[in-house]
Amino acid sequence: MTDQTQLATFADLGLVPTLVERLEELEYSQPTPIQSHTIPYVLEGRDIVGGANTGSGKTAAFSLPILQKIIKQNQSSSRRGNFVSHLVLVPTRELASQVAYNIKSYSYHLRDKVKTVAVFGGVSVNPQMLALRGGSDIIVATPGRLLDLISSNAIKLEQVETLVLDEADRMLSLGFTEELNKILALLPKKKQTLLFSATFPEKVTSLAQDLLSNPVEIQLQSAEASTLVQRVFSVNKGQKTAVLAHLIKQHQWRQTLIFVNAKNACNHLAQKLSKRGITAEVFHGDKGQGARTRVLEGFKSGEIQVLIATDIAARGLDIEKLPVVINFDLPRSPADYMHRIGRSGRAGEIGLGLSLIDYDDYHHFKVIEKKNKIQLEREQVEGFEVEEDQSEAYFAPMKPRAKPAGTGKKKKKRKQ
Repeated sequence: MTDQTQLATFADLGLVPTLVERLEELEYSQPTPIQSHTIPYVLEGRDIVGGANTGSGKTAAFSLPILQKIIKQNQSSSRRGNFVSHLVLVPTRELASQVAYNIKSYSYHLRDKVKTVAVFGGVSVNPQMLALRGGSDIIVATPGRLLDLISSNAIKLEQVETLVLDEADRMLSLGFTEELNKILALLPKKKQTLLFSATFPEKVTSLAQDLLSNPVEIQLQSAEASTLVQRVFSVNKGQKTAVLAHLIKQHQWRQTLIFVNAKNACNHLAQKLSKRGITAEVFHGDKGQGARTRVLEGFKSGEIQVLIATDIAARGLDIEKLPVVINFDLPRSPADYMHRIGRSGRAGEIGLGLSLIDYDDYHHFKVIEKKNKIQLEREQVEGFEVEEDQSEAYFAPMKPRAKPAGTGKKKKKRKQ
């Protein structure tokens, strides 16, 4: 096999001229490392575990060889019933829509030969059922809606040739276990399985091995290769909002994506910023799908300048040239830290991932650093320096707090 390190063009990867020409139209000048290392193996039919930084081109890495398979097999002429040939599973509605959009863009010159359908919840199921009539070459789906469509006999999985888990670490997490197991039970044993993510915790890697057959493991995550700058600002307890507003006004970022951990925290922070003269929109799971779509489109177009979101915006969403991501709340899972800040610094653009930490956050951020193998300097914002009585706590080991006298319950002696 050709040495992937020598591959400089998409033609070198073995892609057909139709796809290469379309990539040139999209100004994809040369393959990214994950594409160079992955595409030849996918074309060979190998199972893949592909890890690479956010914004590194993982969607093209799996979708381009799938499209080439469809072209060579001319599947559209034999497509029948409600079967699907290639299934891409994703964790969120927005990612399903985005991945399907990208695949349709890559197959623009093949639109009469390749049928791609996105299926996800939060919207009426009827248009999706109509779109699936006659079968599909590629379905991009969230697990819950896919199971609904299967139970309605709108789609069958017995002829799936390729299974892709995008954001595989999330798809293999406990939250999706039951749904994923139901889907896996309906798939043929003989198929190609491709797992892609920016992070692969050890537990997930071990789970993944049960799905794969002699996989090629490609791990290209690298902090050094990233164009994303990471910074951490220590702040006084209760001053995060003031510091956040100061930074937004001082730097006048074209757009800012701010992460918090709860739906009600989105609205609360938006109200507090409004009082400081900053208009922000919110993006979370309690908003209807139509509202979520409008907000996301407004942010992508630049109409919305400040967006406050929960972690539904942390996975796979591609916001072109987003200058800064701010962790107002630290993510509960250390793995989600990289997914959050990875919304900036994509496709070779310079970006900034900024975290605000107070006394209560300090030790959790140490865990995030350890898990992600990073170490960042603790900085302070001029005019908002950490007070002397708190600063020592940021840089010294936290001492256990003494229990107030007389508040503890006496331990009862157990009867023998």
